[in-house]
Amino acid sequence: MHSNKGQLAVVGTGMMLGAHITPIAKSYVEEADIVFASVSHSATETWLSSLNSNFVSLQQHYGEGRSREETYQLMVNTVLEAVRLGKRVCAAFYGHPGVFAWAPHELVRVAKADNLNVVFEPGISAEDCLYTDLGIDPGEVGCQHFAASQFMYHQRRVDSAAYLVIWQPAMAGDLAMTRFEPDPRYIALLAELLMETYPADHQVLLYEAATLPFADPRADRVYLGELASAEMAMHTTLVIPPSEKLKRNQKMIERIKAIAETV
Repeated sequence: MHSNKGQLAVVGTGMMLGAHITPIAKSYVEEADIVFASVSHSATETWLSSLNSNFVSLQQHYGEGRSREETYQLMVNTVLEAVRLGKRVCAAFYGHPGVFAWAPHELVRVAKADNLNVVFEPGISAEDCLYTDLGIDPGEVGCQHFAASQFMYHQRRVDSAAYLVIWQPAMAGDLAMTRFEPDPRYIALLAELLMETYPADHQVLLYEAATLPFADPRADRVYLGELASAEMAMHTTLVIPPSEKLKRNQKMIERIKAIAETV
């Protein structure tokens, strides 16, 4: 793999340190001229630097008063600068680089627009871990996913007979994208919106995937009406089980039967 224009591999490190990265993603880390990373734990940075000594943390771009939007753009600029110098670059991101991650998608978009050599490799995401840790099969009754703020800013239809997963509830209502701590006032608004569909005494789950081999996932049950007072981190996910049973669409079933009888 040689190119004067440089090469970019955007990869996911998965959720758990060293355990959730794919072999091909790991090979891109090992073979790169330089590795940039935005990961959730200093131990993951140490592990990545053991795979490739030319390692640069993108966490340096977070700063007091700086919006996440500005931070992510700085990350993109830093990585692309190295690619344009003709280097083989690997940009490694926590979890799955295509899930709730603006910077990886922007890197790939710009690289493709500039006709740069780019690959995009998945990692095991928080969603993947959620299904096994909580014993949920999304194919059983269905599963809806929304970012907390997007869910609040737009009119969305919720199917209360399916699972509802609200990502990043601690960041609910963060219009300026500058908050790094949960604010109960905004979480209370999110809970109020959800209680238009679910009763206040409906039990919901606060979920956090394990990121270290010796750690356990978090799966705390709370009542929806008490959500604003619940302990919540920036990486907490809100999982709302169905509050109703699936209702059969008898008219559609009859139409399906009618077709089957003609075969």
